[in-house]
Amino acid sequence: MRLFDDLGEQVPLRRPPSSVVSLVPSLTESVAASDPGLLVGVTDYCTHPPDLDVERVGGSKYPKVDAVLRLRPDLVLANSEENRQEDVERLRADGIAVWVMRAPETVPDALASLRRMLTQAFELAEPEWLCTAEDIWSATRPERVRALVPVWRKPWVVLGRGTFAGDVLHRLGVGNVYADHADRYPRPKLDELSAQFAAGAADLLVLPDEPWEFTSSDGRDAFPGVPYVLVSGRYLTWYGPSLVDAHRELTAAIATVADAG
Repeated sequence: MRLFDDLGEQVPLRRPPSSVVSLVPSLTESVAASDPGLLVGVTDYCTHPPDLDVERVGGSKYPKVDAVLRLRPDLVLANSEENRQEDVERLRADGIAVWVMRAPETVPDALASLRRMLTQAFELAEPEWLCTAEDIWSATRPERVRALVPVWRKPWVVLGRGTFAGDVLHRLGVGNVYADHADRYPRPKLDELSAQFAAGAADLLVLPDEPWEFTSSDGRDAFPGVPYVLVSGRYLTWYGPSLVDAHRELTAAIATVADAG
């Protein structure tokens, strides 16, 4: 099998893998929904499916590489943005095949990459959830609000250009104030962020519960009087089966604020 991952690196598999370690929560959920028996190890942050009972190998950024090696999986799944290159290189140096998915910038990019991975590396039929997600997310709604979307605090980090979450919101009719910024994840000062609302450039604050766990008090407190909505970080940033429910849930959450405005 001559396989190449999203970065063009060859993935030396002689047959479809029967034991897989996933270092990416989205990929964990995608594989589990498509063929649950394949997974033998996942990260501590792989929370879906909730009943997944396999070896935990630490975090995404800092996995316990020795624990992965002890499992001797046929394949390790990684992401170019979530995982460190040095960990990928160490696994490959120890003879472990690694498939690295490029960090997707759009919903179609993510689904196309998942399709290629599942059908080529695993030789699975196209899963129903993937076809459903493609259909649901194919259209883009007209912009109805412009939003500021923090993903971290201390320091403040917001969605910038070319992010998957930004495209999710764009397809739901939510513009991103920092969509044209030079950085994917700008770090403006709080004064600059607040000024976006004062100037009328932003009219909605979108607060996800991951990677920073924003709440009605943590995050909203920095922007008094600003319309806000709390959303599931999984629905906003995960690519995979969660996209099927994400469209409905995010649409409903945003409508409660946008329609009121």
